[in-house]
Amino acid sequence: MKQRVDIQTLLSHSDSEEQRLTSVALLSLGVVESLVGGAMTASEAVEAFFHADNCLYVRRQLRHKIADEIMGRAVQLPDIFDALPAEEAQREFQREVGAIRTLCLSLLDDKRMAA
Repeated sequence: MKQRVDIQTLLSHSDSEEQRLTSVALLSLGVVESLVGGAMTASEAVEAFFHADNCLYVRRQLRHKIADEIMGRAVQLPDIFDALPAEEAQREFQREVGAIRTLCLSLLDDKRMAA
């Protein structure tokens, strides 16, 4: 995937913080599922979605702890493969992707409970 997703542009018409957070959670969950299914590599996910501009937008504009943690964990996924032997990297990658998925679902559940 060569196309970069710009969260700020996508969410510019959202009326509320709740909509923006829900959108970030759903988009992140979609990217995570693409990683798990092998449709994207960790590097492609960072290039397309978990890049610095989106991380900064989430941190500075949304200012939500869980959303910020999702982005922070995801942006580091390619580093796992640089730092660890292949087998260990794969296990750690699966753990991190699972943690990101859980955070996304938690964020969605928080928004549902608030409604």
